[in-house]
Amino acid sequence: MGWKHWMALVATLTVCATVAQAHGPTRQKVRESVEINAPLEKVWAVVGNFQDQSWHPGVAKTEGEGGNTPKATRVTTLKNGGVINETLETYAPEKFSFSYVITAVDVKVVPATNYSSRITVKPGEGGKTTVDWNGAFYRGYPNNDPPPELSDDAAVKAITGVYRAGLDSLKKVVEGAGS
Repeated sequence: MGWKHWMALVATLTVCATVAQAHGPTRQKVRESVEINAPLEKVWAVVGNFQDQSWHPGVAKTEGEGGNTPKATRVTTLKNGGVINETLETYAPEKFSFSYVITAVDVKVVPATNYSSRITVKPGEGGKTTVDWNGAFYRGYPNNDPPPELSDDAAVKAITGVYRAGLDSLKKVVEGAGS
């Protein structure tokens, strides 16, 4: 093997080794939905205000500034004492949809980072309404070999739990509110 071939082989092996070690977290996604026996406008009136999360059972209070305009902020205090800072990215009442990001949270409260989310309310059959809540995020530990409480599985489980509890509660709140 000549000198040039040897150097090419070394360079190729170096690149392959670097790529093999470069694996870190991958973006995770969660999507949960609920069908609510109420008209779309009634559901949107409850879930469509970025500044009010009283429908979510894990939320103690929400305080914010900017209403429902993009770049509005809110501070969500959880019943367990955790605090989440969020910013509204898009607000499209004509599409019954909004998106937001978490700007600050302790990974002990939410074991995820770089979190973004969208809530969309859609008409269903027979006067019912479907609410979709989806998000994308990375696990709470940015490097390889995360501890179990900051792993991909822990992040997905936590976000799924937040969405499921919220949507199930939203259904009870709206359907129990009378017509």
